[in-house]
Amino acid sequence: MGSRPGCLSILAIIALVIITVILLVGCVPGDGRNTSEKPAGFLWGIWHGWMAPISLIIGLFDNKIRVYEALNKGWIYDFGFYMAIISGFGGLSLIRKKRKRK
Repeated sequence: MGSRPGCLSILAIIALVIITVILLVGCVPGDGRNTSEKPAGFLWGIWHGWMAPISLIIGLFDNKIRVYEALNKGWIYDFGFYMAIISGFGGLSLIRKKRKRK
């Protein structure tokens, strides 16, 4: 009457996914972490670019959360943000194999 080993591993994976999502959501733009004295820089731009799809979904339910951090250091944040957007979404098309026409 012991538990099945497969069931335990599935629960561990589900718990790991839930913990990961909670940790990722803690760093979305507009969460109050960045201020005018400490604006978001290049690395935050990269992070916010990667988090953009999740931020968009959360922003539907919370008016404070945005896709883009308004309190940033200017073009250096923009560069990191767009670099992450392009590599995350545009990069997918680069790895697809092109079919040969017969």
